[in-house]
Amino acid sequence: QDARVQFILDTVVQQLQVAPHRRFIYVEIAFFMRWWREQDEGTRSVVRDLVDRGQLEFCNGGWVMNDEACTYYPSIVNQMTEGHRFLYENFGVYPTIGWQIDPFGHSSSMATMFAEMGFDGFFFARADYQDYDDRENDQELEFIWRSSTSLGKQVDIFTHIDYTNAYCNFPLYEWNTTPPIKFDPELEGYDLPRMADEFKQNVDGRVKAYGGKKTNNVM
Repeated sequence: QDARVQFILDTVVQQLQVAPHRRFIYVEIAFFMRWWREQDEGTRSVVRDLVDRGQLEFCNGGWVMNDEACTYYPSIVNQMTEGHRFLYENFGVYPTIGWQIDPFGHSSSMATMFAEMGFDGFFFARADYQDYDDRENDQELEFIWRSSTSLGKQVDIFTHIDYTNAYCNFPLYEWNTTPPIKFDPELEGYDLPRMADEFKQNVDGRVKAYGGKKTNNVM
């Protein structure tokens, strides 16, 4: 598979300039820095403008998206510091959202650290399947996590568990595996109505899981 982060960033920077209404978030600074070092000053100036306008936003902002099960506190703090220092020195920004969609399992310690870093929210996937099922049934996939009883409300953080408990994608629209949708009614296998209906069902499921009218925003 010839999928490289540099190609993603090249395309994102180009397309954000074409359409100012578009937004993109980026997470792991280890890869971004490697790309950044290869860019000329013209491209860097464009990227800084995109960040200033809010079209390009950094979430998490650590050197990597760290594991939460086997890592030690100092290692997490150090790698987050490394990424945040780079962002502040080059763009004058600090992230405000925790984004942990890849680690398997999540700890209250991580939520506490994010809150103490000044983060406003914590978004993750790969929760325990039993906990996920209960929360989906109870419409509690979004909640305020008080991750430390001793620190109390000062570490309360808005928390969102992804609807798919994986990568937040729509199962029918995997860019690298889903066959093209046949829009022309004259084509054999015309499937636009079916795909549109399944898309709506997926959105309806997300709305229900996150409490229906509790929010106007569905991820």
